[in-house]
Amino acid sequence: MTIKFGTDGWRAVISDTFTFANLRLVAQAIADYVLEEAPVGNTGQPEVIVGFDTRFLSDRYATEVSRVLAGNGIVAHLTRADTPTPAISYTVIHKKAAAGVMITASHNAPRYNGLKLKASFGGAALPEQAEHIEAYLARNQEMARGPNVMDYQAALDQGLIRLFDPAWAYYEHLSQMVDLDVISASELRVVTDAMYGSGRKCIADMLARTRCRVYQIRGEMNPGFGGIHPEPVAHYLSALGAAIQTHHADLGLATDGDADRLGAMDAEGNFVDPHHIFALALRYLVEGRGWSGTVVKSISTTRMVDRLASRYGLPLVETPVGFNHIADRMLKDDVLIGGEESGGLSIKGHIPEGDGVLMGLLLLEIVAAAGAPLHELVAELQADVGPAHYARRDIPLRSPVAKEEMVARLTSDVPDSLAGENLVEVVTLDGVKYLLADDSWLLIRPSGTEPVLRVYAEARSPESVQSLLEFGESVAAGG
Repeated sequence: MTIKFGTDGWRAVISDTFTFANLRLVAQAIADYVLEEAPVGNTGQPEVIVGFDTRFLSDRYATEVSRVLAGNGIVAHLTRADTPTPAISYTVIHKKAAAGVMITASHNAPRYNGLKLKASFGGAALPEQAEHIEAYLARNQEMARGPNVMDYQAALDQGLIRLFDPAWAYYEHLSQMVDLDVISASELRVVTDAMYGSGRKCIADMLARTRCRVYQIRGEMNPGFGGIHPEPVAHYLSALGAAIQTHHADLGLATDGDADRLGAMDAEGNFVDPHHIFALALRYLVEGRGWSGTVVKSISTTRMVDRLASRYGLPLVETPVGFNHIADRMLKDDVLIGGEESGGLSIKGHIPEGDGVLMGLLLLEIVAAAGAPLHELVAELQADVGPAHYARRDIPLRSPVAKEEMVARLTSDVPDSLAGENLVEVVTLDGVKYLLADDSWLLIRPSGTEPVLRVYAEARSPESVQSLLEFGESVAAGG
């Protein structure tokens, strides 16, 4: 049995590979890592923050992780209820903990669950840290060493498991990151869609102190997510569009299963993807707040961000897909904003972690400060640094794709042109990305979280996007 950490932790199908027995083995490896390598706070006793989302058995899995940590003499701060991943990450810093564990499969289908590991700096564990966890796991298996597990009630009685609510410290921090007075003065009508995930009530709680009118949908507990993937993309947001129309709302905000990603809709029911949110946020932070710093984006993110960074004279760094790579840059550089096409975004002064709740509030501030509807801001952005049209297709895989073999195959016979544009560069930072003369691009890469091959494209027209995607699918299928 092999357990591997992907782009953001370990994910697997419930009752197949993601079992209580396997989770206990992973928890023991995390405990070994914390005891031998992780920094210890002021108390001298290692402490780990443990949270969970709304998925089937997530609360039970989190309790089991806490029992293993307690069995190793580590204090486990266990949340009383489901909570967003960014709240757990913030709490790691707030409590000066050695690490954080979040039970979630994020935006994956309901049959999945998973574990995200947070480092002491409040972001996803770096690749080398994940490799160390895997090494401890392999060592324990070779030695036939099982996990140390403590009785739950005994751990509570001895203070090794401590129940707590992370919400209010997290909310207080968010209130310092956005201007609630500006948002309040706009009296916006907002629909929030938690997609049955652990971001339920969060944005509404923050807006409760404002004059905004908030309507919540899909905020009840539903471990099956209503049969959809809890991913804030247009395909799964028809309910949000209908609610916006019903309530005559100004815009809608959707967070994924653990609320580290954001998608939006304008008053006309148009999906506003993370590419536009990223670009709008960058422009606002520079022009509205006067901020500066490095701009960091994943390889699958819009070139509108590149054009804005160039205009403002800001350094721009492109990373492989996965917010852990962006977090690494946020720790090393003075980063203004970092984000990826999937909706994970963060800004200066916040944790090095994607945060759908923060970015939803920031988008409200952007709209409120502009005094213009979201669809007009998007249209203005397109006229300013566009046109830019984007789409992604996911190709299910029966067996994993070796990324190195795929890269070698796709770079061995490179076309001179695509969609009528000359090819100017091939980038192999993460998969294979073809850059074209008009700033269009095509990216092909295997997912690090699901058994799918992803094909991404951005171009100057919807027709060119479709042409690029069709080419991408055809060459991907040839492997």
